[in-house]
Amino acid sequence: MGMENGSKLRLWCSAFACALAVLEADGYFVDITYVKSAVAKGAVCLDGSPPAYHLARGSGSGANSWLVHFEGGGWCNNVTTCLQRSHTRLGSSKEMAKQVAFSGILSNTPDYNPDFYNWSKVRVRYCDGSSFTGYKEEVDPSTNLHYRGARVWQAVMEDLLGKGMNKAQNALISGCSAGGLTSILHCDRFHQLLPVGANVKCLSDAGFFINVKDIAGVNHAAAFFNDVVRTHGSANNLPSSCTSKLPAGMCLFPQNEVKQIQTPLFILNAAYDSWQVRNILVPGASDPSWRSCKHDINQCSGKQLKTLQGFRDHFLEALEAQGDSSTRGLFINSCFAHCQSEIQEIWFAPGSPMLGNKRIATAVGDWFYGRSPFQKTDCPYPCDSTCHVFKNSSHT
Repeated sequence: MGMENGSKLRLWCSAFACALAVLEADGYFVDITYVKSAVAKGAVCLDGSPPAYHLARGSGSGANSWLVHFEGGGWCNNVTTCLQRSHTRLGSSKEMAKQVAFSGILSNTPDYNPDFYNWSKVRVRYCDGSSFTGYKEEVDPSTNLHYRGARVWQAVMEDLLGKGMNKAQNALISGCSAGGLTSILHCDRFHQLLPVGANVKCLSDAGFFINVKDIAGVNHAAAFFNDVVRTHGSANNLPSSCTSKLPAGMCLFPQNEVKQIQTPLFILNAAYDSWQVRNILVPGASDPSWRSCKHDINQCSGKQLKTLQGFRDHFLEALEAQGDSSTRGLFINSCFAHCQSEIQEIWFAPGSPMLGNKRIATAVGDWFYGRSPFQKTDCPYPCDSTCHVFKNSSHT
């Protein structure tokens, strides 16, 4: 199986860590909150430590509006990778920074985040390795690994409801990468927790992972997700509308989930998702001739670009499986990017990416508040001149 190589598996766990927010010039630091009461409920990180989040209270007109944002961080798919993860901030709250920077969709400045700046904003730390789907009661004493992602999600939600989210008039669950997948998998469940009549919606940023073979014809992504589900005991926590028809591992792919989601959902994704290109389409060192191309699309040969255009075709086909609900939002640009809501320069700034003359923040805000629908897909690379290019830095 393609993902059995140790170095490749680590890529799935470490590459996503780079999707964590970077402190931008406008960012501000928010203290950590440990959900210590969760430990007695068995809702703990991989190493048994309590789950955690960062909360910035809303004010004024945003006092009763809540944005719950899940950070990315990949997945672990067996005892070895989960044990490695349990010694990092992606598996233990003991290893987490006491403060994190809020920017982009988490910014508290109207000039940088016009529609959500004064909301109560939460960044939920990711420490289970299953996009908050796993649950196994037993704990192997030789490893002390706790597969409790689903319980962690529930415990964090209960803690936030007790801090005022139960009175929310507006609520948006969002996430980046594996956190974007979390916001899809838990979209309806989140809605059910909120008051009847509240305006509740979901946003997935770079969480639309597709089931596609790599350049060698190997479908290692599906095999990897099957291992994640088996390792964490996720099957019972995935929608039965999917697991009744498909193997549970396939139900981590959004293309098999989104059609059944009832809550309004906005999918923000690059059609040439740089993480998926590097880890699903051209994993590890599968082809050294791709080394330059998969880190900079401008370095791709004509043949490689043809392959990338094929990936885009597969991505758009998978996206079509969500149906054409009028409540859905779509911002699918042709940038070579991964995660576009947490970084200020991409979310909302003079040089931010645009579709239909709208920046991402404006499109999401218009959709959330019902000012106007937004469903746009970009033309193929290299037609988009608004894509943001970071120099001497990687945000993937």
